[in-house]
Amino acid sequence: MKALTDKQLSFSAYSHDLDIPLDQIDIADWLFNLPEAEYQRCCPPDHISCGATFTDDGRRMSINVEKIGTGLVIQHYVAEEATPSYCRMNSISDVFTPTGERTQVNVIWELIAEAIDGNRTRYTNRVTSHPTDVFMTFIEAHGQTFEEASAARQAASGDHNHRETPLFAESIARKARAKASAK
Repeated sequence: MKALTDKQLSFSAYSHDLDIPLDQIDIADWLFNLPEAEYQRCCPPDHISCGATFTDDGRRMSINVEKIGTGLVIQHYVAEEATPSYCRMNSISDVFTPTGERTQVNVIWELIAEAIDGNRTRYTNRVTSHPTDVFMTFIEAHGQTFEEASAARQAASGDHNHRETPLFAESIARKARAKASAK
């Protein structure tokens, strides 16, 4: 299986402003310690389950199970960078269709926190999807063009990201406030 990063299947980026200073935010800590019930609250009814683990070579991973459009997606996000203000996660995600067929896409998930003034932070949730060779074979076998598949993925992924971004941001802020008040 090979990711085809020269082709973009979908892209969306949404932001949400928070009343909390950037130095209190720790996205990596939030992501790798996210309780399942909190993950589910961040995009109901799409978010099903999550967990954190490691690759065989010790890199941090976030496993997410969710519905995006009509597909059940199992994401195996490997941390390429994980800091308090920025995480770049890379997944070869399994996508199951309503008929139970399986394909794979490459998803880059970026979680970004930036100061917008002394006490406010802007959270941005950026998701970029690329096809894999497996995906290209799958759509060809189903008589679908890349443009048709891309349009469908763009609509579904954009809608999902639009709904989850403010809920992720507020969850990150709640964790930061709880940590600050515990000191």
